[in-house]
Amino acid sequence: MRHATPAALILGTSAMLALPAAIAAERIQVVTSFSILADMVQNVGGEHVEVISLVGPDSDAHVYSPTPRDARALADADLVVFNGLLFEGWMERLIDSSDYSGPLVTTTDGIDRLDYHGHDHEEAHGHDHGHDDDHGHDHEHDDHDHDHDHDDHDHEHDHDDHGHGHDHAHGDYDPHAWQDLAMGKVYVGNIRDGLIEADPDNEAAYRENAERYINELAATDAEIRELLGEIPSSTSVITGHDSFGYFSNAYGIRFLSPVGLSTEAEPSAADMARLIDVIREQDVRALFHENMTSPAVINQLAEETGLPIAGTLYADALAAEGEASTYLGMMRHNAQVLHDALAEPGHDDHGHDHGHSHDHGDNGHDHSH
Repeated sequence: MRHATPAALILGTSAMLALPAAIAAERIQVVTSFSILADMVQNVGGEHVEVISLVGPDSDAHVYSPTPRDARALADADLVVFNGLLFEGWMERLIDSSDYSGPLVTTTDGIDRLDYHGHDHEEAHGHDHGHDDDHGHDHEHDDHDHDHDHDDHDHEHDHDDHGHGHDHAHGDYDPHAWQDLAMGKVYVGNIRDGLIEADPDNEAAYRENAERYINELAATDAEIRELLGEIPSSTSVITGHDSFGYFSNAYGIRFLSPVGLSTEAEPSAADMARLIDVIREQDVRALFHENMTSPAVINQLAEETGLPIAGTLYADALAAEGEASTYLGMMRHNAQVLHDALAEPGHDDHGHDHGHSHDHGDNGHDHSH
């Protein structure tokens, strides 16, 4: 019987230790702008991706200030994924400063965008947006062609719509489209196509993972509709900033907020007075904190109106731990919190067919609800 020499044992051990490093080196490096997109990318990319989120859980992408480390992360990335629709007002400048020239995924490409008409308590933030058919989002782009002529891509940021510093003008559209799981399916399709462009050798895995994940989105959407069906359609709730327009449009609950789309805005005394009048005039039954906004304004409204603060909702960032630390967990958490605060047992007067048929496909898959 031959025995391995010490040198051979050392070499063998070294080879085994090198395997995890080699596997890690084969993963493509994906940088996302914020935590919700990071979770989506991880679900589609699986073992083939290493994901970095510039803005982490419980952190606010609206007021984020990029660092030199972020520019270095982009420079080393194989793929960059961001929301677009001016959600990340700082992202375009970061991309430019990093000299990144690889594939870009704007996850809101191809969604049914909701118009945003500004912060107007007179209209009570009912989010009766409907969908603007003029945009021509017929979702016939299947695999998105993904030629990505980056000079024409424009990063969905419209250079003239925002200045430097913290100018978080969101333009004409509400950017929080992930709050509707039908729009989430479009996000996943865009992420899948970007991963395939960056790493065509693992196309089959990305397609399989995306199909599985989209089925999970559809199942979660059905769960949410069942839960929220017990909440009267006239119900209004108040959150910290105006981030639930797509949720409202999809699931039929009216949201109001003391400030607009950006968390950086501060409500004036007149804003607060008008909102208190709206609360007293309408069927507003509960207030909700958000995980990444200051609770002070909501606490003040609770003191002045006597309304209960019924829990914490997650809008623009995942939780650091617990159920809301994933995108689908966050959506289920929000629905459960709303149900627990507002449901009337035996009540089921709306099937939540609000504004769209939810038959958007998924940029190439046929997963109707």
